[in-house]
Formats: sequence, structure tokens, C-alpha cells
Amino acid sequence: MATLGLIEYRDASPEVRAVYDDIMATRQTDSVNNFWKAIAHDPATLRRTWESVKQVMMPGALDALTKEMLYVAISASNQCGYCIASHTAAARKAGMTDAQFGELMAVVGMANETNRLASGYQVEIDERFRIP
Repeated sequence: MATLGLIEYRDASPEVRAVYDDIMATRQTDSVNNFWKAIAHDPATLRRTWESVKQVMMPGALDALTKEMLYVAISASNQCGYCIASHTAAARKAGMTDAQFGELMAVVGMANETNRLASGYQVEIDERFRIP
């Protein structure tokens, strides 16, 4: 259960309802997921976070599928079960296949392993890898 509970649309303030309405319109859905309902206890955080998510996740130099798969990878590394589920669903909606998910998780696992090894061994960065 969310620490402070969830704020449903019917119980939301006009300020929170406005953000919920934008979420539903932008995502072309008739519901708001629990993450937004949980952070709605602080309308300023809700609004700021939603505006940032909209800006960052819109297609740009990276397409929507790539962004969602990156989000899944980072969520797996950060062990956020909610974000893994939410962004895996979004990635699947954007076209991610089971094979792509499997490869993504293999890359996540390998990156975490080699990151820890490089950190533990305190490996110095090769000069050729440095950006001039």
C-alpha cells in the first residue's frame, strides 16, 4: 500500500484533477496509474514530475520504444518493481518483443556485473576512452 494512500480522481482537488486530465489525454487512456495517485498528495510534485516525464519521454532523437526500454533497464538496476512493470507494459505497447526484453535484461545484468567489477578493482579509465 502507498505510504499516504492513493488519491482517486473523484477525491482529487481541482489542481490534481487538471494534471490527471492531462495524463489521460496525453496517454489516451481513461485512467491514471497508481504512481500518479500516490504522489498527488503533493500537487506541486505531481505537476512537476508529470511535466518532466512528458518532456523527457516524448519522441525526439530517441524513439518511444528506445526510451521505454532504457527506462526498464534503469528501473531493473534500481530494483523498482513498479517502474519495471509500468515501463515494460509501455515498451510492449510500443512494440518490444519477448526477444528484445530478454536481450535487454541480459545487457542490464552484464552491465551491473562489469560495473561492479570495474568499481571494485578501481580500474583507471583508458586514455582513448576520454572525450577530448
